[in-house]
Amino acid sequence: MTRKTKGVLAFLAISFGASWVWLLGARLGLGISLVNPLVQLPFGFAPAVAAIVVRRWVTREGFHDAGLALRLRSGWSSYLIAWLAPLAMVGATVGLAASLGLWSPDASSLDDAVPGLPGWAFILLLMAAVPLLTPLYWGEEFGWTSYLRLRLFVDRPLLSVTATGLIWAVWHYPLAFFGYIEFTNIFLGLLVWTVGFLLQEVILAWLRSRSDSVWPPSLAHAGNNMVLSLLTGALLTEGGSLDEIAVMLLVAAPMTVVCAWVLLGRRLTAPRPVSGTVTAESGAQPELAKR
Repeated sequence: MTRKTKGVLAFLAISFGASWVWLLGARLGLGISLVNPLVQLPFGFAPAVAAIVVRRWVTREGFHDAGLALRLRSGWSSYLIAWLAPLAMVGATVGLAASLGLWSPDASSLDDAVPGLPGWAFILLLMAAVPLLTPLYWGEEFGWTSYLRLRLFVDRPLLSVTATGLIWAVWHYPLAFFGYIEFTNIFLGLLVWTVGFLLQEVILAWLRSRSDSVWPPSLAHAGNNMVLSLLTGALLTEGGSLDEIAVMLLVAAPMTVVCAWVLLGRRLTAPRPVSGTVTAESGAQPELAKR
């Protein structure tokens, strides 16, 4: 077994084992709702913990390709895209719903999101919160996009993001059985949910490659959860008559267009070679990225 294979298997075992055991214990053992942030945090950070353990103690390859540096000066455009794209996706999604006659344009449901706060102010509040909450979503991105994806089918970017997206989707599946998200048809719901994860992973991987940093995809992940999911849910589910599956299908449409632009334009590149990585046999201690 190669060192890379050993690392990937250890990463998956820790990520899935720690996350799923925690969810089962919290929900079935302690009776805590999975909507509770105190339950979600350990779940979300398990992939990062797994990546750190594997990098540091299992393969001892270090953090040279971890993308920990912010790279604000060279990657500012990636940050801007990651921050604004989820809101643009909201506009595209509700616009599509309206054009198909599935939703009558009405944003009044946003006025009820926070008592006393108008809908437009609620949107601004969410946009302001996204950068602040980005470190919370770093846990997943540091594991999936900035570790696993860089080690699966490294010379075939599309296959790499597909495999990573599928694994990432399956990791989320317990949430659909324990009250975090409810589908009217569980099998169709999981299928559409999986497609959503695959599309997201293409965009997140593109941001990771474009910026050479884990932080823009972490910012985009925060925006996906805090802006795209919340606003489309409030407008189309609470303010309309669509269910979760229908909303996810509508969200997938503009996301598919973006993914096609990324893939057809060959904008998703293979991981860059890692220079200076410490081997397990050398006995030297790995360093954190100095980039």
